[in-house]
Amino acid sequence: MAGSALVLVALLIVFFIATSRLVGGPGSPTADGSRAVTDGGIKVSGWVGTVDAAEEKAGMTIDSAMLTQEGDALHATTGPATTYWMNDAPASGDYTVKATFNEPKYMNLNSHPHPYGVFIAGNDMGTPNQTGLYCAAYGNGKFIVRGFGPAPFMMNGFFGQANDAVHKAPGGGQPLIQHIALSVKGGKVECAINGAVVASYDKAVLVTAGKLKSTDGLYGLRFAHNTDVLVTGLTLTRNTQ
Repeated sequence: MAGSALVLVALLIVFFIATSRLVGGPGSPTADGSRAVTDGGIKVSGWVGTVDAAEEKAGMTIDSAMLTQEGDALHATTGPATTYWMNDAPASGDYTVKATFNEPKYMNLNSHPHPYGVFIAGNDMGTPNQTGLYCAAYGNGKFIVRGFGPAPFMMNGFFGQANDAVHKAPGGGQPLIQHIALSVKGGKVECAINGAVVASYDKAVLVTAGKLKSTDGLYGLRFAHNTDVLVTGLTLTRNTQ
């Protein structure tokens, strides 16, 4: 009986984790829930943002994270899991959005790797109906492709995937750089990390009920909870056949 009870408890835990809208927010099954940033908010003109629904439900706001300008870099400090964008920066047709992410001190604000990356296809952003897709890298060699449709959805599993292209930090507190890009071209959506395509999907798999409204839309930056990252080179380029 004791063994059966333990199995049942384990299955319930797995079920809870798998069905929760896991973003690492307060109340989520992580070792370190989101911690609000002191004197937070968006301090860069033209940028707006939102925290995930689970974070908002737990009392977090966009002012619980912080986005500042430091020279040519955007400095994001979270806080809750957050998405940032500019309302006058839409992308349409075939395009690539890319940026370089510099984590000066790996796991500076957390006890385990947390991801960050770029997002595309943002529609109805800042509303309960927002949709979008992001590709984000961890400093342990893994990456995730996820989105909102408007409920969270996962394209490469709960734990993401390992790929040799994703840089690994040599240790906690060490610097780490990832180059991340999302591309729409010829009916495909691809994520490239450090110059190598790590995931590719037919557009029809993504633009469907419960996922994206369109691959056209706003683009920007995506950060998990409790991250400290400098971003440079956020650019949009048009892809040609």
